[in-house]
Amino acid sequence: MLQVDHVISERLTTEVPLVREVAQYIISAGGKRLRPALLLLVSGAINNQNPQRHTLAAVVEFIHTATLLHDDVVDESTLRRGRETANERFGNAASVLVGDFLYSRAFQMMVDINDMRVMQVLSDATNVIAEGEVLQLMNMHDATIDEAAYLRVIRSKTAKLFEASARLAPILAGADAHTEALCAQYGQALGTAFQVIDDVLDYEGSTDELGKNLGDDLREGKVTLPIICALRAGSDAQKTLVRQAIEEGDVTHLDAIRDIIVQTGALDAARVSAHEEAKRAIDAAKQLPANAYSAALLQLAAGLLERRS
Repeated sequence: MLQVDHVISERLTTEVPLVREVAQYIISAGGKRLRPALLLLVSGAINNQNPQRHTLAAVVEFIHTATLLHDDVVDESTLRRGRETANERFGNAASVLVGDFLYSRAFQMMVDINDMRVMQVLSDATNVIAEGEVLQLMNMHDATIDEAAYLRVIRSKTAKLFEASARLAPILAGADAHTEALCAQYGQALGTAFQVIDDVLDYEGSTDELGKNLGDDLREGKVTLPIICALRAGSDAQKTLVRQAIEEGDVTHLDAIRDIIVQTGALDAARVSAHEEAKRAIDAAKQLPANAYSAALLQLAAGLLERRS
């Protein structure tokens, strides 16, 4: 990861001061760096020592960071990773344009790799992520969204880059199709579980733990799995209150909504769904060569279910 950070620092060079300032602001905020770490762990599990893995790990972090910059503008977010979002600090225009810079820099780095399969996986992933963002926008304030529609969004918007990160390792290694499919399955399932837990924490955690404002999903009119489960199990009065909050983006009754989500068992139901996805990831990882890296992949999937921030 230190080598990845070195690549990130090296490739953020630009003669435009504002680009450098905004990009460094959001990247220096830290975060979990899960996607590049995933690429490196899968590389270790299949004994891929290709030095280009560090460049590709930086590429997926740049793509992820670009999506964060754009997401926060679309969602009008003010807090991420415990501090002001880039759009809150520098304005929407700077955030969008620097996000574009990071996307284009990521594609420059992909070209340096000079592998068409790598280009295909990452360009397809970037396109699917954009489709997921638009799907989510279309679903805003729609209380009729069901679990299938919700999963379609998060498998596009979040899990696709996890899947691509895990798939790139066997591609670099020239591994067989079965190994590539196992790695891709692990990444997609892990990314799906990660997002379900993230959506649970929007109603279960605290602002200090999460580094973002609680109730943001409700304010933005996002119908996430805890809401879907609450609408499925709640009383008529509870469903009316939840629907009204989603359709109007009203956080006035946030505490009451959180109580409903807890009382209906919606958080537990959502965690069951995350557990099923984590099990899919574990099943895939168990078929990879047994070593310290594949053990870490198993631990990562299992530990995700205990996530509180």
